Amino acid sequence: MADPIVLTDDNFQAEVLDSQEPVLVDVGATWCGPCRTLEPIVHELATEFAGRAKVAKLDADDHPATVAKYQIRGLPTLLFFKDGEVQDAHVGVAAKSQLAEKLDALSQAA
Repeated sequence: MADPIVLTDDNFQAEVLDSQEPVLVDVGATWCGPCRTLEPIVHELATEFAGRAKVAKLDADDHPATVAKYQIRGLPTLLFFKDGEVQDAHVGVAAKSQLAEKLDALSQAA
């Protein structure tokens, strides 16, 4: 099983903004119950989309600069990036199928 990439304020540019592949960024925190509910789904997506898209996690408490830049107000927040731009966002827990559909659409769009 593939693990999501662990993001920091320092590697966000290289891993997300400069990525050739679409990227799903899960912004959460260790104290956030809904974030923990989403965690197994994020791990499954990382495995299923390996080679087609990146799946990454960002701890909101540890990386406030990135949280502020994207004006994240609620956790968990899922950001879908393509070509360095946010294409879609979802706040709260979501079904795996819903997230996979969004990621799939981005990974197929040329």
